[in-house]
Amino acid sequence: MSEAMIQCEGLTKRFGTFTAVDHVSFSVGKGSIFGFLGPNGSGKSTVIRMLCGILEPSDGTAKIAGHDIVGEMEPIKEMIGYMSQQFSLYDELTVNENLIFSGKLYGLRDKELKQRRDEMIETTHLQPFIDRRASQLSGGWRQRLAMACSLMHKPTVLFLDEPTAGIDPVARRELWDLLFEFAAGGMTLFVTTHYMDEAERCDHVGYIYMSKLIVCGEPDELKQMSDVNPPGTRRLDVTCDHVTTALQAVHQLRGVRSATVFGQSMHLLVDESVKRAQIDEKLRSAGIGHAEIHEIGPSLEDVFVELSAKHAAEQQKAA
Repeated sequence: MSEAMIQCEGLTKRFGTFTAVDHVSFSVGKGSIFGFLGPNGSGKSTVIRMLCGILEPSDGTAKIAGHDIVGEMEPIKEMIGYMSQQFSLYDELTVNENLIFSGKLYGLRDKELKQRRDEMIETTHLQPFIDRRASQLSGGWRQRLAMACSLMHKPTVLFLDEPTAGIDPVARRELWDLLFEFAAGGMTLFVTTHYMDEAERCDHVGYIYMSKLIVCGEPDELKQMSDVNPPGTRRLDVTCDHVTTALQAVHQLRGVRSATVFGQSMHLLVDESVKRAQIDEKLRSAGIGHAEIHEIGPSLEDVFVELSAKHAAEQQKAA
């Protein structure tokens, strides 16, 4: 990993007797895209709010560019941008007015303010909507405006809390194209997301579950973990007609550990003893014709599903 821009050691946040974030430790390299994943309520947003100085940690430490988030927040505020999960701009203001207001909040004035506004309009292609109220923008363009406002002061670290939630696939891809541009320019990006395809685009990903960070690393490394690839098993892609009926059939086959539908296919985790002929026979007995079966590697979704199940079982055993 390159020089660390964000470092967390044992970061913890308690609200009374409830522990929202439990001794989380990770490092984010300068100029990288770090994906932070986890179910709703797992602690993602709380971690971001601590790193941005909105919440004070109950325990542990964190630094951004070597500055402590508790004792040295002033220099940190100048170098970070934060795009919150909910649209946090002013609906009654136009695109131009929102950008100007955001710039003034960070001390930009006169020529510098106008120059930066023009740069952000060009970067995010907001020109056609410059005089439109924020309330009249579509979800994708609202997100672009929120991002532009968070970038007005030229931050070197940008926190994005589920930036693509609720926007269409085309807008999602366009937003990610912008993120790649920013990272190529040396900006460090910390992104929370629920989308596995977005996680695949990150340099590193961390997965937080029930307030604990249970895994962190490069996507390809995580897919090689023994917990995700139990000894004596393999993963299969089975493409056939009537895939939902097929799913019910293969669940009855001994040696099938898990089965999930992906479009017109099923992804199976099976014991090595399970033969393709057995799967074919089971499907035929269920009235399903020819099936194409081939071996596949695990996806990031497989990684997080397997690790979540293991962690939940350990928690239940410990209770």
